[in-house]
Amino acid sequence: METNIQYQDQLQYAEVYISDMLGLKNIFQQVQNTGKVNSEFGLPFLLAKKKDEVIAFASLVINEKGGIDFKVYDKSGTEVSEKKSFISRVESFFKKNNTPNFRNPEQLKNSICRMISWLNQ
Repeated sequence: METNIQYQDQLQYAEVYISDMLGLKNIFQQVQNTGKVNSEFGLPFLLAKKKDEVIAFASLVINEKGGIDFKVYDKSGTEVSEKKSFISRVESFFKKNNTPNFRNPEQLKNSICRMISWLNQ
């Protein structure tokens, strides 16, 4: 019996840099079907690439209780297994990071406001 071997493209994970922001903004706008970013965009901190294309990113956001949480945005067509793998990586990164944006809600709110203002100019 013949077996077909399928090679799955390896996902690459990276911290977000300022140079990534316009691409992340585009993903957010497509997912949210909006022309501008808002507080739901949050403060991006980790992304996933397949080949050289960003397919998903995670952002720090303020949850309903005023605490810090994260949201994941992905391009349409992202496979469920890829999204699960990325979320697992994001959860681990989120738990280990102790910088002010990850632990101080007021600091994060300020950072999100500045980010949104800059991206909507």
